[in-house]
This record gives sequence, C-alpha cells and structure tokens, in this order.
Amino acid sequence: MQVSHNFMAASAVFDDEHLVSCAGLVPVMTLATQTGLPVLLAEKVHIAEPRIKSGSANPAPKLTTVIAGMCAGADCIDDVDVVRSGGMTTLFEGVYAPSTIGTLLREFTFGHARQLESVLRQHLAGLCERVPLLPGAKQRAFVDIDSLLRPVYGHAKQGASYGHTKIAGRQILRKGLSPLITTISTEHAAPVITGARLRAGKTNSGKGAARMIAQAVATARAAGVSGQILVRGDSAYGNGVVAAACRRAGARFSLVLTKNRTVATAINSIGDDAWIPVKYPGAVRDPDTGAWISDAEVAEISYTAFGSTPHAVTARLIVRRVKDARYPDALFPVWRYHPFFTDTDETTAAADITHRRHAIIETVFADLIDGPLAHMPSGHFGANSAWILCAAITHNLLRAAGILAGGAHAVARAATLRRRIVNIPARLARPQRRPILHLPAHWPWAQAWTTLWHNTIGDSPPTTVTT
Repeated sequence: MQVSHNFMAASAVFDDEHLVSCAGLVPVMTLATQTGLPVLLAEKVHIAEPRIKSGSANPAPKLTTVIAGMCAGADCIDDVDVVRSGGMTTLFEGVYAPSTIGTLLREFTFGHARQLESVLRQHLAGLCERVPLLPGAKQRAFVDIDSLLRPVYGHAKQGASYGHTKIAGRQILRKGLSPLITTISTEHAAPVITGARLRAGKTNSGKGAARMIAQAVATARAAGVSGQILVRGDSAYGNGVVAAACRRAGARFSLVLTKNRTVATAINSIGDDAWIPVKYPGAVRDPDTGAWISDAEVAEISYTAFGSTPHAVTARLIVRRVKDARYPDALFPVWRYHPFFTDTDETTAAADITHRRHAIIETVFADLIDGPLAHMPSGHFGANSAWILCAAITHNLLRAAGILAGGAHAVARAATLRRRIVNIPARLARPQRRPILHLPAHWPWAQAWTTLWHNTIGDSPPTTVTT
C-alpha cells in the first residue's frame, strides 16, 4: 500500500463544514440522553460559590462535552476540541471550548466531586434500566475494589506524592496520584465502574475502602442486582473494617490476608492430605485417578481473623500454594503460600478460582490508562478528581453502547469501540431538509454501527438516498 502520486501541495485543505470525524458520537450521546445523564448533571452538580462566576455556569453541558470528548479518545482538556470540528456543531448543541471547560473543572472541590460521583452511580442505574448491562445479576455479582498509581511529572500537580506501585513484579516508589476504584461485574458481563475517588499518591491503598464498598453494594442493588454480591480485594483491603462493611451491606467477602504470624501458624496446621490440585492453565488430568496434575494446590481451614480488633470474624481461610520457581531442583518441594479469607459457601477449588478472577478490575484500569487517564490533565486536584469521574461515566456509557452494537462489541475494550464505532468519518447532507449521515462504503463494522443506531435512534440510516 502506497500513496498515490497525484497529490500536490495544495491538495489538502481544511475547509469542509459538513464533514464529521466522530459520527459514532450521535448514537452514543443519544444513549446518554435517554439514560438521563444531562438531567442528572443539571440536578446534582452545583457550584454555589465559584471563584470565576462565568466559568462555573452551566456545568451540565460542559461536563457532557467532556464525556463526549472522552468517548472520542480525549486524554487532556485540549483534546475535547475534537467535538467542535467540521459538522460536529451542527449535530450537537451546547458544545463548549476547552478553555471554558478547564475553567469549570478548576472550580471543583471535594464536595463537588462527590456530587459528580452521585451522578456516576445514578447514571449506572439508568444504563442498567435501558441496556442489559449486567446479565446474570439475579444469580451473583462481584464488587471489586483496587487502586492504581498514575504517574505525574513536575511540581505543579496538587496532591502528587511518592507512593508504592508494582512494575514488572517489583515494588517501586513513584510520584503520582492514586485513584481508588470500585467495579461491578457478573459471570457473563464485563465490569462497569461504580465509584472513583482521587487521592494523593502516598495515601494508603485501603483508605476509604469501607465507605466505597458500602456505596458500591448500594449502587449494585439500585442497578438491579438481586442475587448474592461478593466483594473481592487484595491484601490492602484484608482488614476487619472492610469485612464488617461487607457484612453490614449484606454482601459476602473474599479478601487477601497479609501473611503474619497467626496466618502462618494456621497454614502450618493444615495437614498434608488436605491439599487438592486445581485446574489452572497447563494442568492435565491423571489418566488413572482423574485428578488434576499441576503445580498449584488449595486447602482450607476455619480461622478467626482480626481478633485484636472489634471486628473479629470467623470464616474460611483458603490457601493456594504453588511451587517456588526459584528452587526447581530442590529435593523436597518448596512452596509459596497465598491465603485469602472468605465467607462464601463454594467448594475450596471453586472459591479459589472465583477469588483469582478479581484481576478483572485490571482490564478496567487498562481501558482508563489507554484513554482518559493517559495522564492527569490539570495541576488542580479538584479538576483531576472531576476528570476521573467523567472518565468513569464514559467507560460505563461505552460499555452500554458496545452491548447495543451487539456481537463481540459487548465485551470489547474501549479503544476497540472508539476505533470501530465512535471515530468513524461521515459527511452531513440535508436532501429535502432531512439530515443524513453518509458513512464510508465497505466499513468493516458497518453492521454493528447500524445496530447501535437502530437501538438508540430507532430507524436505521438509509444505505442510498434519492436526490
């Protein structure tokens, strides 16, 4: 494939007022309107005492502009200007300039971010009413909680500080900001975000976790989850406060425990005949016994955790052990132990596999990092808090749009949805004063785009137009 030699220097001119670069925003933002996003923003986000009065006016359309820009791939405030190019201003009303949006975001404080977080939770419930976003929620759903450290550079970022993060399996200190995020998923549904809260980089990973878990469980119930809810978290959340919050909310827990002296004693008390192999990648069945042959084994024991706190709980301590790869030629196996604490009623092997699927939250982090959270766009902590919450709303909106598009798009990554569904060029025409979007012929994902259009706007766009 090579460029034609017919082009000259004057062959490229930015002068067409009818071209649309992101035609997929039409059905996506229609879905946002149908699920009440503009109304929620108008009702809940209110800046009573702004520093700049004009900048804080009309927050709803400004925040909607941010979300539309993020759907198209914006990862900084200036990128939002993509929704004002060509014929985009003809397709959409209330589109604001990046400078105006930046002024609004800098007005945000902790309280304003909580207002926007309320919008996130209620809009998720609206999406679930409009779209089958969480199939299987009548049986069981999973609430996962985790944090990540987004690196920042320079001295102008409020709240930036050095925190621990893991890169290539090693713990390092890195300067950044640390969002805490909760998600909901089911056996058959990709995760959606229920809460996001920005914190300083040095903040302990578990700070504020109990409150966010309670809000996530309430959001799950409001979104139609009627089955059992299982809260999963790593060792940062394996404490009595989190376990007590799960039980108060009517949810079960599966939390990693830090290997202290009492946990080690409990592990050592497990008999050798209690360990059973589990089916992991690479495992094979023994042709004689039918058992799985792998390097991983699991066992459980009753255990009372957090005994020195007011939140003592007696439940199941499930331990997974794997052979230590550092000692492949040892005379006797050298094991590495990974304990977690749960009150579920699954079998030992099933509970272990269910807990390990907590890693699904990392796919949400990957989506955010590959999109709106590529970096923190502002030097103001409040602006970055609002930016992260808009990114969470965008993630849920794109997830719902993917389900309406059908097929593999129901579980596709946000970058795939942007490439196939949102960022599709079109030409806006008005034959007989009827607006028509002319899309590229032979678009590989035309069927999915047309399905999304039909499921949001109602009538599929005509393939040919008689003029």
